[in-house]
Amino acid sequence: MSLYSNKHYLEDVHSVVVLNLPWIKLQNKSILISGATGMIGSFLVDVLMEKNISENLNCTVYALGRNEGKLKLRFSKYADDARLVFVQYNIQEPLACSYLGNVDYVLHLASNTHPLLYSTDPIGTILTNMMGVKNMLDFSVKHHATRFAFASSNEMYGENRGDVDLFTEDYCGYINCNTLRAGYPESKRCGEALCQAYKAQKGLDIVIPRLTRTFGPTMSMSDTKAASQFIKKGVAGEDIVLKSKGTQFFSYTYVADAVSGLLTVLLCGENGEAYNIADESGDIMLKDFAAITADVCGKKVVFDIPDEVESAGYSKATKARLDGSKLRALGWKPMYGIRTGIERTINILKSIEC
Repeated sequence: MSLYSNKHYLEDVHSVVVLNLPWIKLQNKSILISGATGMIGSFLVDVLMEKNISENLNCTVYALGRNEGKLKLRFSKYADDARLVFVQYNIQEPLACSYLGNVDYVLHLASNTHPLLYSTDPIGTILTNMMGVKNMLDFSVKHHATRFAFASSNEMYGENRGDVDLFTEDYCGYINCNTLRAGYPESKRCGEALCQAYKAQKGLDIVIPRLTRTFGPTMSMSDTKAASQFIKKGVAGEDIVLKSKGTQFFSYTYVADAVSGLLTVLLCGENGEAYNIADESGDIMLKDFAAITADVCGKKVVFDIPDEVESAGYSKATKARLDGSKLRALGWKPMYGIRTGIERTINILKSIEC
């Protein structure tokens, strides 16, 4: 069974499609999305294509990915829809697609986003965030984009200095740059700075949505983030494995809410501004996330020691909660709580596995 056969997944997509957003800005426009087969990107493509189908938005979606076959398989429902165009592309190379003409909106979502890749492919992690954003910015300038959005991360804040409970967009915590693990957050910081440079020097309109730890049924089954590991264990009917004391206190967002926040920033955010896509209702300790997952699946939480490679990719932050008031001022609010999101993720993924 595919995602498109699951009524819960289609409900999630529909919940974003019907939101009261200024969709008119995308009417008869084009949007280019890097990382289109990723957790966030794939859900976003589904939302835009369903909006095309249900309300004739007539928005051309250029879906970028390294593997065209994977793109076509993931978006099989729209294989014959001329409004979805697949573009095979390595984000670390300049994007030379003269046939695209002007593109109205560009969203850079491509990134290595889980711990194992941080430790086993640190060069690729850094280059995707630095060279990738440069290539997308250059493309946006050349193709006269109306707006560019760089999907940043809660990790750019670094470690909590112990002086606040919630990170506002101007907070800057500590990162030891002379470590392997620093490659991901430091390159996100650099990507944001590069966006500001293109705004000032090239006159490009930019916004920066900062995503929290996101989970949902569009996650990759190779994802090694702790929450994703819990969910995979639950889908497999196994006990949930916690590889720490689980006292890390983070913000989490269900993928449908992350995409609705992303669209809110894209369509309503102010030029040059960053926005946390977060809400305090999604703040939870890792051990409690594991416990909810175990309870949903009728299993228990067990403890294990991570190996050296795993440990190298883990974030050193222990408390990273984001203040979402700036985004809420634009009218955004989450639709799914933590438990509801976990339940829906597991139920949808179990149906796909069948």
